[in-house]
Amino acid sequence: MKVLLVFDFDNTIIDDNSDTWIVQCAPDKKLPIELQDSYQKGLWTEFMGRVFKYLRDEGVKEDELKRAVTSLPFTSGMVELLSFLRMNKDRFDCIIISDSNSVFIDWVLEAAAFHDVFDNVFTNPASFDSSGRLMVKNCHAHSCTRCPKNLCKNTVLGEFVAKQLQKGVRYTRIVYVGDGGNDVCPVTFLKKNDVAMPRKGYTLHRTLAKMSQNLEPMESSIVVWSSGVEIISHLQFLIKM
Repeated sequence: MKVLLVFDFDNTIIDDNSDTWIVQCAPDKKLPIELQDSYQKGLWTEFMGRVFKYLRDEGVKEDELKRAVTSLPFTSGMVELLSFLRMNKDRFDCIIISDSNSVFIDWVLEAAAFHDVFDNVFTNPASFDSSGRLMVKNCHAHSCTRCPKNLCKNTVLGEFVAKQLQKGVRYTRIVYVGDGGNDVCPVTFLKKNDVAMPRKGYTLHRTLAKMSQNLEPMESSIVVWSSGVEIISHLQFLIKM
């Protein structure tokens, strides 16, 4: 029986936000004020649709976007962690659940040759249309009131675990590695053997700290990390248990 490792992408695997990173491709490396101001809470995918249209209209080509995205730095220790996981694929299944998009994640994993580490990537599907504009669709539809309308990571994780169970795959525990506000919901899916691993000082870490102060029940254990090397140490500890 394996451990399931669940990763966020932005500010977890990579040390920045891929959507805001590509603003460097815009003229003067910034978006017009009216475009910046058009964002509405919970409708990030729609906002990015307007950003990608603007970049296309400004003559930004696919290869320029790709150059920018593949220059995103990995978070400290993440290359070592992914290499460790590749060497231990008999012990771990790894998935990504991200509010980025499939094109950006593919580019990063391909450029660094880490595609084989991950069994599944759940994200907003994206492709370039005939005019060269990157079109991003919502990952799925869901009924969770806590999450943005395009993605509830809790729902995705629950469905994945249930499908694996139907195939006869049962995990000894789930380890969830993330940083953001949209990682709070899937962490509430975790049970007592599972481990939530929030990145130190980021929104998920701060939110979980507040929840424990308010005595809100959390079944899983919480292990904070700053570097992927710390995650390796904890995984080594778990597989020896």
